[in-house]
Amino acid sequence: MHITGQGAARYLIENGAAVAAGVAFQVSELYRTFQARGETSSGAGAATILVQGSIDGVNWILLGTISLILGTTTTSDGLATSAMWPFVRGNITAISGTGASVDLLMGV
Repeated sequence: MHITGQGAARYLIENGAAVAAGVAFQVSELYRTFQARGETSSGAGAATILVQGSIDGVNWILLGTISLILGTTTTSDGLATSAMWPFVRGNITAISGTGASVDLLMGV
């Protein structure tokens, strides 16, 4: 999917509950922000989400890591980049906790 236009925000991962890479998005804007948020339905948990970039949409490199301590209220953290990778995706590499789920949004 291709994303353009300033002020646009898109889910790279929505309601992610398992270790998995999200869908790759093609982006033409230089400045991008990423925000991860997550919670559990009961008790504590944790999640690690990688923000990855690629020139070809096949081979991925790490742009940044977002680590969340999860609980029954939403927690969030984020990062920003001005690196011009034409493809980006989120990749959940760890998630734990009862009913744990996370979102990763990208703003351009």
